Amino acid sequence: MDTLNSLALEVPIVSARYAYRFIRFMESRGVKRHTILEDTGVTEDMLESPEASLSMNQVLAVLGKADWLMTDERAAFEFGQQLDLPSHGLLGFAVLGQENPRRLISMIVQYLRVGLPLMDMELASTGSTFRIRLIDTWGLGNLRPCLTKIYMGSIHRVSSQVCSHFSFQFDFPSAIPEEDWKRLAPGCEFEFDANVSQVTMPLNGLPIRKDDASLEFLVARTRHDRKQQTLEADETVMQVRELIMSQPGRPCTTENIARRLDISPRTLRQHLASAGTSFRELRNDIRESFATLYLKDTNVPLESIAEKLGFSDQAGFTKAYRSWTGHTPGDVRRKARKKK
Repeated sequence: MDTLNSLALEVPIVSARYAYRFIRFMESRGVKRHTILEDTGVTEDMLESPEASLSMNQVLAVLGKADWLMTDERAAFEFGQQLDLPSHGLLGFAVLGQENPRRLISMIVQYLRVGLPLMDMELASTGSTFRIRLIDTWGLGNLRPCLTKIYMGSIHRVSSQVCSHFSFQFDFPSAIPEEDWKRLAPGCEFEFDANVSQVTMPLNGLPIRKDDASLEFLVARTRHDRKQQTLEADETVMQVRELIMSQPGRPCTTENIARRLDISPRTLRQHLASAGTSFRELRNDIRESFATLYLKDTNVPLESIAEKLGFSDQAGFTKAYRSWTGHTPGDVRRKARKKK
């Protein structure tokens, strides 16, 4: 590799928030954080900083460790499906306000090329059908399948607002039957050992709604009257997050949230499952965020934090927080005080 390419690999280009979400995803599958981060040059402080960015070398080091530890070759695609538009930052929210379906697809490609420049993307269209081809410009080697699946999973998630059918092609093999892949994206097609890695997706013909497109509205997503299953699931996730944030304590149960959304608990669970998450996962994610804010920015006693977040005692809160972050609440508070 020449000197220019070597220097390019050391330039910070990818927001650390992606690495944070990826580490959390791997932790949910039983992989310890320190196991992945060891010898990668990525630190805990980098993961926790909203301003931090990773170099291509650091990204490849983390993915290399994780790829070796993954027990299911579909895991990378599943992680990609967790990268909805809000997870891509404020520009992702801006894309949500786009009302023209064709323009929306174009903006998604443009944003991913700039915000997540690990692979290049080529967009083409014929009539109302779009094709996105992924191009390896870094020489990813053995990690190309992993990154390709992450991109495909995210494209599936963020494009589901205007497309209901996807045909995925991968230019590498899979040891898993197509039917197992289809469980990740019902009604879609998966082909391996193709000539190129690309996804073909026709527009579904449904208009994007033209309600208030402010950030507050996009975050809250208070209505759930869309008929398409994918959109219903995504809206339900937004609604549930908002309701949990307003009341993360003991009254925050599946039954209570379902009642406030005027749907049955079973329907709520189905919508969340369709979006690749669960009530417990959403609640714990918000609990962790709230707990960390309390610990770092306030002097609220641990027992009071535990009560506010719905735990019966401080011991239960400590055990849960350690399972989420790998640290105890006391450790986090002491570290925050040392920095002040």
